[in-house]
Amino acid sequence: MYNLSSKFNTFYKNHVVLQQTKQDELKDKMEKNIERLNDGLSEYNAEYGTDYALMDYEVQGSVAMHTVTQNDENEYDIDVAIIFDKDKIPDSTKRVKNFVVNALKRKCTRFRTEPEKKTNCIRIEYASGYHIDFAIYRRFKNDNGEYEYEHCGSEWRSRNPWAITNWFNKENKASESNLRSVVRLLKMFCKSNDGWSMPGGLIQSVLASEAISSNERLDVTFYDSICGIRDRLAKDKEVYNPSDKTLTLMYTAKDYQKVKNLHTRLESYIKKLDILFDGKCTEQDAINAWKNFFNHSYWGGLVQENESIEKSARFMNSKEQVDVEMRILFAPGVEINFNEYKGKIPKGRQLKFIAHPNFTDYTQIQWTVMNQGDECGDDITHQRIGKTAIERTSYRGVHRMLCRVYRNDRLMCEKVIRVPIR
Repeated sequence: MYNLSSKFNTFYKNHVVLQQTKQDELKDKMEKNIERLNDGLSEYNAEYGTDYALMDYEVQGSVAMHTVTQNDENEYDIDVAIIFDKDKIPDSTKRVKNFVVNALKRKCTRFRTEPEKKTNCIRIEYASGYHIDFAIYRRFKNDNGEYEYEHCGSEWRSRNPWAITNWFNKENKASESNLRSVVRLLKMFCKSNDGWSMPGGLIQSVLASEAISSNERLDVTFYDSICGIRDRLAKDKEVYNPSDKTLTLMYTAKDYQKVKNLHTRLESYIKKLDILFDGKCTEQDAINAWKNFFNHSYWGGLVQENESIEKSARFMNSKEQVDVEMRILFAPGVEINFNEYKGKIPKGRQLKFIAHPNFTDYTQIQWTVMNQGDECGDDITHQRIGKTAIERTSYRGVHRMLCRVYRNDRLMCEKVIRVPIR
């Protein structure tokens, strides 16, 4: 395999591994929200005569496993387990979520959106693109005097909040830290196209642990490992919880489709690396191969779309222009201008597009939605007429909204809006 170790390692260190300052920022946001929760619980208890108290908390997920990767869209999620004593809180999962949301709302007053109750967590959204998921647990002592834990979802289910992190750390140590590197690189591949619908970090980590390979060269380690994942998925696409092999991680048909997508793309994109094994492979050939695989600007020649609003070059010099205002409706009465929102927009939100032509004698404003990616299916495009258009964020990917302004039948100006959805 062509040795591009120096450039590959630079890519990994400078463009994949999350900078320490960003890691510290994630942890700081977690600590501040734990403080808000504790303060909110104290206020709630004083008002309602309860004694709800947070007994412990633990960071989970990719932050705990140190597999968070760099993300130009600021799409970072922080998973935190918050733990209460079972005999101090209601038995109803709904009531428990309600008092946690109530406590957070009291202290999250400067957020643009209120804490939101989900099936398996309480979510806090930052306008900068971050979100924090508080997974609620209760604990109780068994007959041996040891704590057991249950997670608050649609019902209480037995789950150890440390199990996944402990499993990953053990597997990573056994692989001489290669597992963490491979998972980070695999995540970069899975995020290399905004329209791809790919499995989440835990499933990627499980698959990587099953197929991990070790070599003194990181590029070889990664290549051999993804080939192993490809071959494993060719035989079986079921993925199980590593802390309890009786439990699947595939809960819905969408989960199976995402794993199938990963297998299909690994088959296709690994073939793009075949040139690395050609005796005539040059350094430029190798660079192009990894560029095609990761779709990242580091490898050269890729255009990064950093502007939220793109002007149609055809009308740049026209005196007739249109500005487009895009607003995100997070809740009734709560709107955020997209220019103030950093990162990708969550699914399930309403978007309001408002056209502001700089001339008044226009006769029609036409909106054309241009969707792309795995999730949109046949809903590739549709149109609306009017000064305002309302759409819903239904599909992951970077989509486009085209606004065209006509005078009679003549197109006078247009603007394309970039709509990134996570």
